[in-house]
Amino acid sequence: MPLDFTKHFVVVPTEFKLRNNTDCSWKVTVKLMNGRVTLDQGWATHAAVHQIKIGYMVTFKLLTPDTLKVIFDNDGIEVVNKCGKHNEAFAANE
Repeated sequence: MPLDFTKHFVVVPTEFKLRNNTDCSWKVTVKLMNGRVTLDQGWATHAAVHQIKIGYMVTFKLLTPDTLKVIFDNDGIEVVNKCGKHNEAFAANE
């Protein structure tokens, strides 16, 4: 994520909930590497289940201090996805 992303936080959370347009949520861990926020555990599963492919534009919108809305496709248009394939280990509990 861009370096400017961290300016929105006093302290960058260690975990985020990723929410899509169907209000399904996934939890991912966060790492700070070289001043950049990177999504770690949970991201690969989220990307696979939602079929995020290389070349897709992924946009994150900060909804709350620990929740990001994820918008993605190869044209930057929001994709409607169902969340029936959640891996329970990474599904965020509401």
